[in-house]
Amino acid sequence: MRRLPTVHGYRLLGGAGATLLAGAGLAAGALPMGTQASWWSALRHLAGPALLCGYAGLTLLAVAWWWAGRDLRRTRRVAAGPGAGRLDRRSTALTLACWAGPLLLCPPLFSRDAYSYLAQGAMVLADIDVYRHGVAALGGRLAAEVPLMWQQTPAPYGPVFLAIAAAVSALTGGKLVLGVLGLRLVALAGVALLVTYLPRLARHCGVDPGAALWLGVLNPLVPLHLIAGAHNEAVMLGLLVAGLCLAFDRRFEVATVLVTLAALVKAPAVVGLLVVVSLATRHAGRRAALARTAGFAAGTAAAVTWATGIGYGWVGALGTPVYRHSWSLSSALGRGATRLAAALGLDLGDGPMRLCLALGLVAALVSAGAAWWWRRRLGPAYASGLALVAVALLGPATRPWYALWGLVLIAAAAPDTWPARAPAGRAAPSAWVRPAAACGAVVLAFVALPSGFGPDGTQALLAAAGVLVGLVAVGWLRLLTVAVRPVPVPVIR
Repeated sequence: MRRLPTVHGYRLLGGAGATLLAGAGLAAGALPMGTQASWWSALRHLAGPALLCGYAGLTLLAVAWWWAGRDLRRTRRVAAGPGAGRLDRRSTALTLACWAGPLLLCPPLFSRDAYSYLAQGAMVLADIDVYRHGVAALGGRLAAEVPLMWQQTPAPYGPVFLAIAAAVSALTGGKLVLGVLGLRLVALAGVALLVTYLPRLARHCGVDPGAALWLGVLNPLVPLHLIAGAHNEAVMLGLLVAGLCLAFDRRFEVATVLVTLAALVKAPAVVGLLVVVSLATRHAGRRAALARTAGFAAGTAAAVTWATGIGYGWVGALGTPVYRHSWSLSSALGRGATRLAAALGLDLGDGPMRLCLALGLVAALVSAGAAWWWRRRLGPAYASGLALVAVALLGPATRPWYALWGLVLIAAAAPDTWPARAPAGRAAPSAWVRPAAACGAVVLAFVALPSGFGPDGTQALLAAAGVLVGLVAVGWLRLLTVAVRPVPVPVIR
């Protein structure tokens, strides 16, 4: 029996895992609350077994990605065998289609943010100020799908994304299934920008494009959260990477416009403007570069705000993530400090939480500033990636998909020890940066439940059992592959 090229094995293994996860989402995903009469309501009582199967599928997907990276490190080729190609844009698109295709048609997974996007888009259509009111002001079925803790929270997103969400809501008529599909198609457009421009950005930074695509596009967080979760990070990152790539091409005006549009999707992308200024300074001087970039960014922001008609409330909404109910390291410390104070008989109110959130924000800004301080040794794109990771991990709100803010830039700009040396004037390659980023992506892929809520004890055990089932299945498949490997026949001369 002839063994298939390895690339087909990775695609099949990851595709099987994604299919299993998509099927599990019908019972254990972030299902709409008002679907008791729908055809999948009969599957709700299977949420426990579905959770086990979903984590088994997630394990298959993660292993497929890890094996692809292992062979890429060894041979700089995805597959061993005749006719196997490099990990280029086409190969990446085909692999991502196998891994993400099954997730396009399942219910939202790992988050209920897609429902919030649709509700906020409907608020824009209804002329309700999304920067003053939460989705509770909208009411109706869309608002009912948003978790209670976010009902009164204003939108933290920029006018570019809210205009996109409004367009999706208008085109789908407020229907949940069509709305989620529309948001996923928008996310696919953002991922397509990543596939197109990330290899070019990697070449500018002296990194193997295949390594950048493996870590920045094929890592499990992309199909799980950008596509299955339909998060707006897909559009933000696609515009950001395209803008940075054009900045390296010395097309600074267009780069500024694209990066500003990315920041008007979600604010963290504003860091990209520092990269544009840093690169433009090499050719036009610091003052001229700063003035030109600031002018084009301000003009773009003003034009978009006027065109969308949403207003400048997005400036004040930048503080929305600093919210005590947000999950982050600093908020976790705040809750611990509040409980400790209560145990000691002290009534400090929200004081400990506010203090911890403030300290976390300061730590994020200091870490980001330190990373940017070393930009001359690291390169501006790499320094920006590290700064965004610091903000994602230490900021007032942390979600698994937030790691992609910096992970994508690290994939394109972190010194790569596999094929090439770092460019002249850069820091020596750090052997631990890319493996640490890859390990972090795998860990974060498993921390959220498909329902988007936190786990209880039973769910945690089922998830762990699913991982074990997935690992056993991988081991069995590995043994089967070795067993059917052809044995060389000696040639008698």
